[in-house]
Amino acid sequence: MPRTITAGLDGSSESLTTAEWAAREALLRDLPLHLVHALGRQLSAPLGGVSQPSLGPDARIRWADHMLREAGATIARRHPGLRITTDRLTEEPVTALLGAGRTADLLVLGSRGLGGMAGFLVGSVAQAVMAGSRRPVVLVRGGLRSEGEHQSGAVGSGGTAFRDVVLGLNSAAPNDGVIEFAFEAASQRAARLRVVHGRSPELPYYDDGGDLDAELHDELTGVMHRALSEALEPWRDKFPGVEVTEQAVIGKAGSHLVEASRDASLVVIGRRLRRTPISTVIGPVAHAVLHHATAPVAVVPHD
Repeated sequence: MPRTITAGLDGSSESLTTAEWAAREALLRDLPLHLVHALGRQLSAPLGGVSQPSLGPDARIRWADHMLREAGATIARRHPGLRITTDRLTEEPVTALLGAGRTADLLVLGSRGLGGMAGFLVGSVAQAVMAGSRRPVVLVRGGLRSEGEHQSGAVGSGGTAFRDVVLGLNSAAPNDGVIEFAFEAASQRAARLRVVHGRSPELPYYDDGGDLDAELHDELTGVMHRALSEALEPWRDKFPGVEVTEQAVIGKAGSHLVEASRDASLVVIGRRLRRTPISTVIGPVAHAVLHHATAPVAVVPHD
């Protein structure tokens, strides 16, 4: 199977935003874009979780084919030369999207904004796909515009420079696959890589909400920086053009990654592969970032 950037569409305005982001990513990676819709038993919105009016089987097929053609034509007009294919899938959404993403470099899904500080709605299907995928999955929030990925007023090679790629990393157990994904994303964008790494101190009285005295704080962050520098060293050598900055966090990293996402073009986090049957459990850090980050979030599975 050829490598692709695959985007799951449901016909909503949010899914067109998803397709647009996937198209830009396909151009960055010089890969074709594959647009898919999971038909399933009934017409539904697999990404945001909002059902569409019921239609008969033939009408649903016609609607899906029309939606995919229109989305493909819209993307083609905006990105001449991009290779685009479409596919109507007959399986249920979770099964269909996991299958479609199995051979993709990236599977791109969408979310709906809830407004204000409430964050974003990650539909049950999107969450199940992220929890079950063995390939990287990117969640793109509804309403994202391409200019939001770029620095305001800063001019880079060929246009306005990309905002940082932010990598959330556990300095106690850094994973090479997650690190490599983040370095590649930063290199493709000619962007800075900002690494947010955290660890909770193994102290009986520490509950991730208390303060540490300055001496202990400095000792812990020093250990974290040394561990991270060792983990990042081979990747700095492999990607010498990527500028890297580090931010050490004591305690939970989710809120810090959400804050960092406000000035990021992409947030990258890891997810440990589970040996149990597919569930929608994605971990507390991933949950916080997926529901509240304002930038697209890449979830990279690893052993």
